[in-house]
Amino acid sequence: MKYLFLLKANIKRKKIRTFLTLGSYFAAFLLFGLLAAIQSAFHQGVDVAGANRLVVANKTSLIMPLPLSYKEKIAQISGGKNVTFASWFGGYYQDPKNFFAQMAVDSETYFDVYKEFKVDKNQFLNFLKDRQGCVIGKKTAEKYGFKIGDRIPIIASIWGGVWEFNLRAIYTGTKPEDDLTQFLFHASYLEERRAWGKGMVGWYIVETKSPDLTYSVSKEIDRKFSNSSYETKTDTEKAFALGFVKQIGNIELIILSIGAIVFVTLLLVTSNTMEISVRERSGEIAVLKTIGFSDKLLYFLTISESLFYSLSGGLLGMLTAKLFTLKGDPTGGFLPAFYVSSNQFALGMFLIIFFGFLSGALPAYRVYKLKIVDALGRI
Repeated sequence: MKYLFLLKANIKRKKIRTFLTLGSYFAAFLLFGLLAAIQSAFHQGVDVAGANRLVVANKTSLIMPLPLSYKEKIAQISGGKNVTFASWFGGYYQDPKNFFAQMAVDSETYFDVYKEFKVDKNQFLNFLKDRQGCVIGKKTAEKYGFKIGDRIPIIASIWGGVWEFNLRAIYTGTKPEDDLTQFLFHASYLEERRAWGKGMVGWYIVETKSPDLTYSVSKEIDRKFSNSSYETKTDTEKAFALGFVKQIGNIELIILSIGAIVFVTLLLVTSNTMEISVRERSGEIAVLKTIGFSDKLLYFLTISESLFYSLSGGLLGMLTAKLFTLKGDPTGGFLPAFYVSSNQFALGMFLIIFFGFLSGALPAYRVYKLKIVDALGRI
């Protein structure tokens, strides 16, 4: 700590250069935090996928339905524990921009399979009793100011017309990544009102008795319906969610490419900044060595200066990204799980220290190897 005055003097020497270096780290790690949040959003379904849940869809395409009669047949397969189903509704609230996922579900069994969704017991009973009842995730309810008992009109893009629902329950989650944006209602209500597609559902979700049984159960389901009019394709819920992500594009590659470009540029810029700073002070460094400052101490001081830039600018960037994500989804529904996880924040801190050390390593080594005679000879 007694050499802290030297560090302060070096940082204050070129204030504009210091500001720009801090700004480089700030911008780089702000971008890192936002990209991490986007990755979390796209991988939300993957991260929360149950290890013992299977999704049974039409083999031809997910948009093709399956017969409602399949439910009892799937329930008879050994290794299965619970079976439920859901159908995509496709609608919006008041304005097409007000988009959130709406699904008609098997009310009696859906929450038995998705145990991470928590609903008040009395609210759930009221939902079951109301033919037009619905259950909404906490985030969507808060966004639109919905309260228990509200009458909610949904304009159906697929089925046509305005469908009225009564908000009977609001569900919460057990983990930060749980999707709290869904709008769930009785499949029986959809079956009653729609003019076509009766007796069909979108997909089935099967909970197995053990994660070890997912492979055998999935194969048995597809074998059971092979060569039928509606053949099935059964995947683990994680594989199913990954399929959705891949349809959008290789998000991992895009994020890694952008991150690599930003960090390589950051490393070149900050390393060059430290190199220039050391070269400008070579005479002073020689004097410090002459009066007794050791090579190791000066090496440590140079690395400390580099770490100051990275920690100050990088940490501020990560905190800014974290605060920005606390406001929730900035896209209005396309990125419902928009947040920086603790693991991502920890990775960001590791990269801050790593790049701070790396950008100062070569200049610090030059300080360590600098000969007093050579440095004073340049003055």
